[in-house]
Amino acid sequence: MVKEPRPGRVKTRLGRDIGMVAAAWWFRHQTRRLLRRLRDSRWQVVVAVSPDREGLGSRVWPADLPRLPQGGGDLGLRMARMLARAEGAPACLIGADIPGVMPTHIAQAFAKLGDHDAVFGPATDGGFWLIGLKHPARQPAGFFRGVRWSTSHTLSDSLATLPDHRIAFCDTLGDVDTADDLNMTPGGARASSGE
Repeated sequence: MVKEPRPGRVKTRLGRDIGMVAAAWWFRHQTRRLLRRLRDSRWQVVVAVSPDREGLGSRVWPADLPRLPQGGGDLGLRMARMLARAEGAPACLIGADIPGVMPTHIAQAFAKLGDHDAVFGPATDGGFWLIGLKHPARQPAGFFRGVRWSTSHTLSDSLATLPDHRIAFCDTLGDVDTADDLNMTPGGARASSGE
């Protein structure tokens, strides 16, 4: 799931620390590296874009990757909608602000869906960087409803919306929300550095 990388629209908490232009630059290049790294014959990469019209026509994202509009609603509604569009196959959804995610993490998540109904990749801040469902079209009523997004309760609230599901967990990874998070990324890359 990605937002069009415009200053003041993406990574605004990071932008308060390093400037909105630098934060948008970081997100754009982080996403580019992530999409390049996660291309793999074992799965199909689809870019879920926001805002819909601008994202579908954007030249920022690779033209050869399929795109889907996220549509309206809160983050939970948009994630549930994207997962449901997987058309019967197991699906995993990630954000683009996790520098440490590698193909091995994605492969691990899909493997765990072999004998679990759902898989989460916990984030160090109490949220999650990955959600996967074995049967994404069969979401329970109330899936992702009442979740306190962007808090230390995000993962626990999300787990509560999947009653009676066998849930597995992947590695815990960190996302980038602040300048301190950025300094802890692999290689400590700064938003002002070149690619």
